[in-house]
Amino acid sequence: MSQEGHIPPRLALRHKDPGVLVVEIAGDWLDRTGLPGVSEVEKELADDGLKALEFEAKDLGRWDSALMVRILAVHDLCAKANVEFRAQTLPKGLAKLIALSQAVPEKSDTARKEVAPSFLERVGESGLATWTGGEAMLSFIGESVLALLKLVRGHAQFRWRDMVEVMQSCGPRALGIVALINFLIGLILAFVGATELARFGASIYTADLVAVAAVREMGCIMTGIILCGRTGAAFAAQLGTMKVNQEIEAFQTFGISPFEFLVLPRMLALILMMPLLCIFADLIGIAGGFLVSTLMLNVAPTVYLNRTVESIHLSSFLLGVFKGSFFGVIVALTGCLRGLQCGTNAAAVGLATTSAVVTGITWIIASDGIFAVICSALHI
Repeated sequence: MSQEGHIPPRLALRHKDPGVLVVEIAGDWLDRTGLPGVSEVEKELADDGLKALEFEAKDLGRWDSALMVRILAVHDLCAKANVEFRAQTLPKGLAKLIALSQAVPEKSDTARKEVAPSFLERVGESGLATWTGGEAMLSFIGESVLALLKLVRGHAQFRWRDMVEVMQSCGPRALGIVALINFLIGLILAFVGATELARFGASIYTADLVAVAAVREMGCIMTGIILCGRTGAAFAAQLGTMKVNQEIEAFQTFGISPFEFLVLPRMLALILMMPLLCIFADLIGIAGGFLVSTLMLNVAPTVYLNRTVESIHLSSFLLGVFKGSFFGVIVALTGCLRGLQCGTNAAAVGLATTSAVVTGITWIIASDGIFAVICSALHI
């Protein structure tokens, strides 16, 4: 900010004698922004004919460490270019500071040596990181439950319009990619099943295989993975960008809970949309198997449909829908958690997005395995 009586800083170059470069400094060197750089000096020092560099400071006004930093930068450039640095032409106070800074050279043995961490150190650091991550996830889940309870009581800082917008983004707009992936999964299941079952003369059971696999496992798990890479990454990028732009801090300053205002609509939207997407994925997967069986296996359409209806039990259907809703919660939690944990630079947004996708897919696969063990124990 300019002040009354402030003279703008200036740095100019001229050649005094053959091989001598003169740096003219003038004005007040007090501001931390808008100060002249030393790029022009660096260009001049690239000339092989230069032998010395000196200063002319007759018009120099007030100065502080800002000018000192520039002078030291010029000194380093002269050292690299093997050009004599004549500090005696500077004002006395500045010349003394320059001489003092160069009086005691850095000892070669004082530099910190990088030591590779041992195996136990790496294990310990990994354990601490895992413990910290688990603690953060549990805390985040607790805040989610509290936010849902406040919403039920009608005390949450929540806008239904935001949830509707997120529902549109993660629901209708995701139908295309969900249909494509699950249709291809249905085709693959039908091809693989038909190839193996044909060896036993049981090609008709391809319908059972596709129906049960799509309804119990593949429909919900593939939809969860798709939304993790599509919607979970978007959540992390959105909240991470808000963190970089300090919008999260702005919400807190105005007394608005970022969790209730930003996380809760996204979590509810996925909880509501995932069951519908799973049902849609089941139908598309069965349609893929139906196409293969009727066109390539010479199975009558009515026979295929009858086998499909007979093989699907209500418990299997509800299990797939429930797992889809659970996977939706995982996608929302991991995406929003990584977004709120994002750093304060652009690179951190990319890291948060990647971490959200990796964490979400890992937990989806792991939780599906846990569901499989529980269902096997309960004979579901």
